[in-house]
Amino acid sequence: MYLKRITLNNFKNITDAQLDFSHKINCVLGNNGAGKTNLLDAVYYISMTKSFFSPDQFIISHNRDSAFMNGIYKMDDDCEEKIAVSLQREGDKVIKRNGKSYSRLSEHIGLLPIVMVSPADSSLINDSGDQRRRFMNFVLSQIDRLYLQHVQSYNQLLAQRNKLLKSDNISEDLLDTISAQMVPHAQYIFNSRKDLCIKLLPLVKEYYSSLSGNAEDISLEYRSDLDSAPFEEIIRRELPKDKYLKFTTAGIQRDDIIFSLDGYSIRKCGSQGQQKTFLLSVKLAQFALMKSIHGTAPILLLDDVFDKLDMNRVEYLIGIVAGNGFGQIFITDSNKVRISSIVDNFKADCANVKVEKGCFETI
Repeated sequence: MYLKRITLNNFKNITDAQLDFSHKINCVLGNNGAGKTNLLDAVYYISMTKSFFSPDQFIISHNRDSAFMNGIYKMDDDCEEKIAVSLQREGDKVIKRNGKSYSRLSEHIGLLPIVMVSPADSSLINDSGDQRRRFMNFVLSQIDRLYLQHVQSYNQLLAQRNKLLKSDNISEDLLDTISAQMVPHAQYIFNSRKDLCIKLLPLVKEYYSSLSGNAEDISLEYRSDLDSAPFEEIIRRELPKDKYLKFTTAGIQRDDIIFSLDGYSIRKCGSQGQQKTFLLSVKLAQFALMKSIHGTAPILLLDDVFDKLDMNRVEYLIGIVAGNGFGQIFITDSNKVRISSIVDNFKADCANVKVEKGCFETI
């Protein structure tokens, strides 16, 4: 599965562009702020129905009322899928598959598996648990359609429960009903996230070992309130606190992943190079897991991944992604010499694109 052609109109700083891509390696060269990352984000948007970086209100170009994205994909069965996305500044977005609109955007997730590797991934280490839950949701929603439905249902019920807890007169019967409805969703999400982390860990270790030359021992550990007791028991136990604080204080909305390096927090003890290597390993592990489940290689987006990596780790990374296990890859860089040397490592078809102020030129 790969993206043959993309057409963009008023997507961030890209006013108008139409590009054809190689089914293997696509290198995008340009200065910082030129539009390299925006191109990759458009590819990501078509797969995930949202930007990797920005809320929808920041997707449409300044002083424009709408944005359009169109992608033509060659699938494993040799047929084509045409995906069209229209986004209005005042109105809903519409996503069409082969000319037919989806009734629910969630139906599209997983059709075009994709993995983004970006400097913004540092938030997985440095920011709150929200970012790590977001990561788990993005991975699981592409490999398990039921998971996304459970997350959406849980979040809706959680909002209702919190609203009720904030009211002056709490209906105990209604509170019990909402809490009971949350139970199966919470349990499904907990089981899915726990299983995901169990499957990711050996893959992360393997990739980190390859990238670092067996330099350090790394780990990731899933943490949840549901580790201690079933959700129904936790929600009942914490009810007095919930009523006092007027929000739900326990549940899968507090889940987290603990990243460690030689037994210590990687956020506190890891160098920039070690942290970036760890994040690359997590994303490559995500790629490998998704490929094994889908039976096809996801599109891999490598956005500015070579900064803060020494040449040994760059060579390891290139050796990994140049292997036969990878499908279509997009690579961005601002260093023409470096990206040229990288391309020389690939024996596959390559397409090279230069971007300047949102305008693209095939080179």
